[in-house]
Amino acid sequence: MSHSPETPPRMTIGLVAHDGQKRAMGQWVAANATVLGHHALVATGTTARVLKEQNPTFDITGLKSGPFGGDQQLGALIAEGHLDCLIFFVDPMEPQPHDVDVKALIRLAQVHEIPAACNRATADLMITSPLFGVLRAGSFPPAEERFAVYANRKV
Repeated sequence: MSHSPETPPRMTIGLVAHDGQKRAMGQWVAANATVLGHHALVATGTTARVLKEQNPTFDITGLKSGPFGGDQQLGALIAEGHLDCLIFFVDPMEPQPHDVDVKALIRLAQVHEIPAACNRATADLMITSPLFGVLRAGSFPPAEERFAVYANRKV
C-alpha cells in the first residue's frame, strides 16, 4: 500500500475495555476521532457495541465478547501480523473472571513487539508519538532507527 508523506499508512488498532472502563474508552475514541478515524478499528464485542453507540460514524469491526473468545481473536490477529497496536483500558480495581485471557493477550503483544497501552495516559502518548502511523505489525525497526525519529524532531 503506497501513501504520501502527508497521509500516514492505515493501521489496524485493537480496542478493548473492561466493563468499568468502556464509557471512558468511548469518550477517548470520540476525543481522538481525527487521529483514529483514518485507521481500521477492531474491538471485542461489548466494547465495539459501546464504541459504536458513542461514536456512530465510526466503522468498528466487532469480535466476540472478551470472555467468549474476543481476547483470543485479538491475540490471533497479533500472532498473524494483522494488528498494529492494542489499546486496552484495564480496570485495575475489579477482578476479572477471564484474567488469564487478558494476560495472554498482553503477553502476545509483548512477544510480537506490538505497542500496547493499558490506560488513557499511555494511549494518549502512543497516538501522539511521531512513531504512530509509521510502525506496522511485524516491521518494528531496531532501536537505533526508532531513536533517530526522536533525534531528528523539533522540540
